[in-house]
Amino acid sequence: MGVPTKSELEEALAERIGWELAGRFSSASVALCGLGGLGSNIAIALARAGVGRLHLIDFDRVDISNMNRQQYAVRQLGMEKTQAMRENILAIAPYCEVVTDQVRVTEENLERLLKEDDIICEAFDVAENKAMLVNGVLERFPEKYLVAASGMAGFSSANSIQTRRITSRFFLCGDGVSDVEDGMGLVSSRVLVCAGHQAHAVLRILAGENDKSSS
Repeated sequence: MGVPTKSELEEALAERIGWELAGRFSSASVALCGLGGLGSNIAIALARAGVGRLHLIDFDRVDISNMNRQQYAVRQLGMEKTQAMRENILAIAPYCEVVTDQVRVTEENLERLLKEDDIICEAFDVAENKAMLVNGVLERFPEKYLVAASGMAGFSSANSIQTRRITSRFFLCGDGVSDVEDGMGLVSSRVLVCAGHQAHAVLRILAGENDKSSS
């Protein structure tokens, strides 16, 4: 079987979730700030859900140390993460608009990078970078939705990872406690659970469910 047409894929998705919801997803633009364990898994989930525009932002390249938890293949080692993830997304959702910026997000370029996106996902590894992005978005884009993460390391129960609504447009996913620097490594399954919470928070926002329980 060849590659399905765009309309065939749209019809298949609409059979699952309905045309209205499929339309909301396809018209949305979501930024992934960081394409590591969180961002790469979020991107794949949103691509499968039919989000129409994904904005991939990362400065790094695929490394062998990423293989235990990130959505890349061994053959992609050494590739820019933005290009590797673009390749993987288009293999799943060939009609998704994938925009890439192979750059480190800073206070200086944050506004330029994110101005076209409806929802912003924070998926950084370093606490200082997380704080910079969260504070920058809340200050400069109060009208946008922000979905961030804090705490997904170690072997604690996956049930301790939750989604909390901090403000009307800011959601925080994770256990809020665990930290890689405490000596607890990142385990693929627990990182995936947190990424799933972030992706699901995005889809709930697009579905208009954000005024209900966020967990």
